[in-house]
Amino acid sequence: MFSHIMVGANDIEKSKLFYDKVLGVLGADEGRLFPNLTGQKRYFYFLEGMTFCISEPINNKPATSANGSTIGFNIKNEAAGDEWHKAGVENGGESIEDPPGIRQYDEIKIYLAYLRDPSGNKLCAIKRL
Repeated sequence: MFSHIMVGANDIEKSKLFYDKVLGVLGADEGRLFPNLTGQKRYFYFLEGMTFCISEPINNKPATSANGSTIGFNIKNEAAGDEWHKAGVENGGESIEDPPGIRQYDEIKIYLAYLRDPSGNKLCAIKRL
């Protein structure tokens, strides 16, 4: 259904460092620079046919996060989620919501870890158990 996800970044190099680490935990290579034709920097991450991108806004206004939105990343196991969360916090992200761990919602059991990236975008690592 989706071809890619792109989020805006106010400090593109700080965001690149953050995403290099958290997406590296998931198996992605470092972000590849693809400047926009109008001069803004964009870094693309490729993994298993999926693309994630961080970009300086092309309208030259500050990047903002979408209130109520979350970008979720599948993880292989709980240890990968813990590593993902730690890499994010150590590289400019902010731990939000409950600490990483298993949540039970009726018959649904999932591992969740939440972060905000350096520009305020809400991210989640998830493993359905």
